Amino acid sequence: MSPLVLESPPARPPLVERGNGRTPPPPPGGGGDDDRREPSPRQPRMDNARVAMLFFLAAESMFFAGLISAFLVLRLGAPMWPPPLQPRLPVLVTGLNTLVLLASSLAMIAAFRAVRRGDGRALVERLAGATALGALFLAVQGYEWARLIHYGLTVTSGAYGATFYTLIGFHAAHVLGALVWLAVALVLAARGRFAGGRITMLRSCATYWHFVVGLWPILYVAVYLI
Repeated sequence: MSPLVLESPPARPPLVERGNGRTPPPPPGGGGDDDRREPSPRQPRMDNARVAMLFFLAAESMFFAGLISAFLVLRLGAPMWPPPLQPRLPVLVTGLNTLVLLASSLAMIAAFRAVRRGDGRALVERLAGATALGALFLAVQGYEWARLIHYGLTVTSGAYGATFYTLIGFHAAHVLGALVWLAVALVLAARGRFAGGRITMLRSCATYWHFVVGLWPILYVAVYLI
């Protein structure tokens, strides 16, 4: 007789003890057919163009603050301002020219409203108006400078002439640069570039234009009126 062989029952898998009797949820996954997805990266509150423009305007503000501070130091330290035998600045004409520049900023605001409501024709018209007003401002400034030079006020006319042409000349250079940018934006608007909400370039241009416009009344009061 053959010996009896007792077979052992198959091993059962170890029991996993559950504390509350509920099946634990499956581990989170980011793929497959699971409805749960990994959270998408948070969008920045400001795009890179706005951040770059803010840093640029901060640097420009500090630059003009230094120029105005130096002018006020010379102005307050001078025994007489303007010096004797020096021509007086055209306060009235420049005041009217200030209104021209402020009107260009209002035209820029109207242009931005037009692009938001999708009115391409009004956008081109408002940008053209802002460009024309900015060019008129520079033309009047150039005419007044030519008259002042004819009357003898030059950069070499002491601190009076040097500070005047430095402050007003730097601002005019910024207006000219902003005007070129505005002309480019006008051409792009005529070609329909800003349709569909693609207004990053236009927004930056408008921000810079408002900066140079808002800076001018401060210079006008400091240089022409004080």
